[in-house]
Order: sequence, then C-alpha cells, then structure tokens
Amino acid sequence: MMTHKQRMLNAYKNLLTDVVPAAPEFWFFYPAKVMKYKLDDFQREIPLWKGLLECFRAFDCEGWGCVGPEILNEHVKVTSEYKTLDEQRSRDTQTITVGGKEFIRTSVYSKTQPFWPEKFPIKNNPDDIKLFFDANVNDDVSFDFSEASRAYEEIGEDYLCEFDLGFSFFDYFVQFMGFQPAVYYFMEEEEEVLDDMLQRYTEFQKRLLQKAVESTKFESYFIGCDSSCNSLFGPTMWRRWDKPYQMEIVKEAHRLDKLVHAHNHGKIKDTILDLVQIGYDCVCPFERPPGDLVGKEGLVIARDGLQDKVTFNGNVHTIKMMINGTPEDVRAQVREIKEVFKGSNRLIIGTGDQVGWETPEENLYAMIDEAHKR
Repeated sequence: MMTHKQRMLNAYKNLLTDVVPAAPEFWFFYPAKVMKYKLDDFQREIPLWKGLLECFRAFDCEGWGCVGPEILNEHVKVTSEYKTLDEQRSRDTQTITVGGKEFIRTSVYSKTQPFWPEKFPIKNNPDDIKLFFDANVNDDVSFDFSEASRAYEEIGEDYLCEFDLGFSFFDYFVQFMGFQPAVYYFMEEEEEVLDDMLQRYTEFQKRLLQKAVESTKFESYFIGCDSSCNSLFGPTMWRRWDKPYQMEIVKEAHRLDKLVHAHNHGKIKDTILDLVQIGYDCVCPFERPPGDLVGKEGLVIARDGLQDKVTFNGNVHTIKMMINGTPEDVRAQVREIKEVFKGSNRLIIGTGDQVGWETPEENLYAMIDEAHKR
C-alpha cells in the first residue's frame, strides 16, 4: 500500500501506482464544513493547509495543497482594519504604503462564500504600477520559510504539500489592479517596458525557487492561475507574456530536481501542446464545460495532446456530477476518464474546481472508490 502522497508523486513522475489517485479539489468550502466553521472565520483564522489536512484525513484520499513563504519587504508597509457590514458580511480594508504613498485595497468576507476583492489599490496608472513593481520585485526582498516547512512536516504523507511560487507574470499585475485594467495596461504599455519587467520578475521568482530548494524539503512546486488562462487572457497574450516565464521556472526547477504543477482553469485545448513544451509534470483541472473538454472526445484530445509527458488531473464535473449527480453518475464519469487513460501512469482523478459545500458526501466517496478500483 502506498501513501496518499506517494501516489500523487508517482503520477507526477510517470511511475506505476497501486491505484489511480483520487484528488478532489478541496479548498475553502469543504474544509470549513468539516471543521464546522463559517467561511469568513475559516479564511481568517485557519491556515488553508491545516483545513485541507483535516479534510483529506476525513475522506482518506489523495490530494494536493500549497503553502508559500512569508515575504519580508522593508519597502512596503501594510495595515489592516476589519469591520462588520451586516450579519453575513465583513470588510477588510488594507492601507498599503509604498514610497511614502498610500494605496487602499478592500476585500469582502462572507459567512457562506469565499472572500472577494472589492477595490484594487491601483488602476491603469503606469507610474503607480512601476512604483508597486519596483518595491516588490527587488533584491532587498527576503523570504522566511519556517511556517511553510512546519506545514510540510505536519502534513507528512497525508497529501501532497507543494511550495507555492505564486502567480505567472500577467496574474502578478491582476492581483493589485484587477483583470480589466491589467489587460488594458498590457495592451497600451510599451513592449520594451513589459519585457524588462518580465525578465526582472522571472529572475526574482527563480531566486525564490532556489532559496526554497536550499531551505526546504518540498518535492513539488506550484504555479497558480487567476486570469492567465485561455478563457480570459487568451492564447495569444498568454504565449507572449506567461509562457516564457513558465518555461524558465520549470527549466530551473527541473535543473534542481524538483517537480512543477500548474493550475489552469477554463478552456485549454488550444494550448495543450504548449504545456508539453513548457515541460510541466502535472496540470489541473482540465475542465468539462465551461471548459472545452467535452465528454470522451475531449478526453481523447487531452490524452493525445499530452503525449503521456504531462500528468492529467481533474475532469469530474464539479456541479453537474458532484453536486447534482447521483453516486452512480459520478462513478460513470470516473470510469470514462480511466478508460481513456487506460495504461497511463499519468492520471489523477480530480474535480473541475473546488468541491462545493452542498456536494453530497456519498458522491465524494463514490468518486474516490471508483478511482481506486483496480
């Protein structure tokens, strides 16, 4: 019998496992439910890795999660004020001081939904963008890995804990601008300016990767996805600005004998071959609609495109099957995925997005059990 973590790593490495790993994407909803927290309290009080640990232990299945470093930056000061809006919502107001100038970010926390950004600190203002970028991407920034290492040790073999490298290049701007202003900025700014930022950001992130490898024991490294995907940013812009960054990070990680897992929501057919060129070890979640992998035909496109060089994780429909389907519906979809990938070690049965709080437990157990069937 392999451990849950071993099964995930074997799938990433194209090695034989005893059973196909089953990795529902537990994120906020179900860990909060398992721990009996309202979502606002869970997100503010419980480290996500710890909530995931409780959830994966409860369902005795495979899975993944990520933890990042504490960033130490003397150039940026952040203060926060948390106020109740009504019985269901609260607002967190952050005052961010950079170069003597104050910026405001607000986020809304809800008892029933994950928090969402309400106001971003920067609009499409090139001077402010440069100020923010220069203050956050420089050699003075350092990293504390102590909490990440503690999480890794406590999780042990219960699930695959990955080191969080944060976002790709475009998403780095989205986090303090929002999607639409960031798109306009990338369309309007001179390419020479963006190319310089891309090079500096890539080197900064490679330094983070190198320091993490020196200081921790993580086997796998994670690149997240907010808007850097076909459904929002589009293949053309993604190839111009994000793919070069991802290729450099994966190349450096592999040089250091580490694995890389990428998150990519929405449509993916147009860039499946790019994932192989980048050299990812695993990508998730290869969604059915609103993604573009529809039924068995979509699965065949994915398998043929990945050429057994990148591990496929995901594809069980989060709403149609996991929330609204029956256990037998879920089992049938899992069987369909396993049949298309029969004979491949590069398969993890996962959900298309995070498991909703209203998902029946029997559907989760059906997904896990069917994946584990030999």
